[in-house]
Amino acid sequence: MRYSTVLTASLLICLILLIALGSASAQLAPVHRGPLNEPLERYDNPPAPPQKMETSPRMISQFGVFTSYQVNVDQNGQNILGDAANECAISVDPTDGNKMTIGWRQFNNVTSNFRQGGWGYTTDAGITWTFPGVLENNVFRSDPVTKSNETGTFFYLSLESDVNTSFFCDNIYRSTNGGQSWLELQPDRQAGGGDKEWFTIDKTNGPGHGFQYQLDDGANCSGGGVEFQRSTNGGVTWQSPISIPNGPVYGSLDVDTNGNVFLGGEGNTFYCIRSSNAQFGGQTPTFDQVTSVNLGGDLGFGGICCFWRLTTPAARQTTTFTCWPALYRRAEARPT
Repeated sequence: MRYSTVLTASLLICLILLIALGSASAQLAPVHRGPLNEPLERYDNPPAPPQKMETSPRMISQFGVFTSYQVNVDQNGQNILGDAANECAISVDPTDGNKMTIGWRQFNNVTSNFRQGGWGYTTDAGITWTFPGVLENNVFRSDPVTKSNETGTFFYLSLESDVNTSFFCDNIYRSTNGGQSWLELQPDRQAGGGDKEWFTIDKTNGPGHGFQYQLDDGANCSGGGVEFQRSTNGGVTWQSPISIPNGPVYGSLDVDTNGNVFLGGEGNTFYCIRSSNAQFGGQTPTFDQVTSVNLGGDLGFGGICCFWRLTTPAARQTTTFTCWPALYRRAEARPT
């Protein structure tokens, strides 16, 4: 879900769910506005002024066999009174399921809609969390997306804008220590992309191994409409954007076992779009399959299709599920 205001349902906490018994080089240009009247990420409040930090016990919530543990906590593991967090995106180290990182939109005070790139990490499978701070202090950042490659290196894709909404551009950060710290891989706004972006990593053993791919909703860094971009060097530099057929927005993307890239989103209808050659670094990506999908309605809010992972604590086994609506990108179908 992507909203430009603080969700009342998540004013103070950002939770992750664990099952207890059986279980989770762009240049500035005029902005192209996205469709569906979805609010853009706006710098509409200044940063909240410094305040005395007060705390209370962190939230631990039980719901059936699920237990939720609060992640945006202070250095002592306590809830921070008066702050807020939402739009969480979590990733798990595939080499060690105890290590996870989670990114969110950080609001230092509920009186200000100014948001930053917050994050936390855990080394005990999500029971306790450390919240080191934000990616850049007093820099407007939103739409967090985190991913892990097959070796446990984490990546964080973050949208940046300014008070004039004169640009919507991204940056990629990398962490090689389990999310404890992050390295910005390029100068600010130089990872292309745009508003309500999403990305994925090729983890196959094919020619596209390690490539990164992203899409956005058309309010982007190039001003060229709904676009797809590729990085062939681990997110450091991004090639020129390519328009996506039919302009599907608010979606996601993934790579199959053969290295084909699939995009999903809504244009005038829902689409599943494939690029078979994006995995070949010497070729310009093209889209060789465009399939409309009838879901019986329109996209009401949020975005579509992602993957989530649940771990069985006893066996330490992790299973991946495809979900629609998704856990972190929720969709609602309205009858037509």
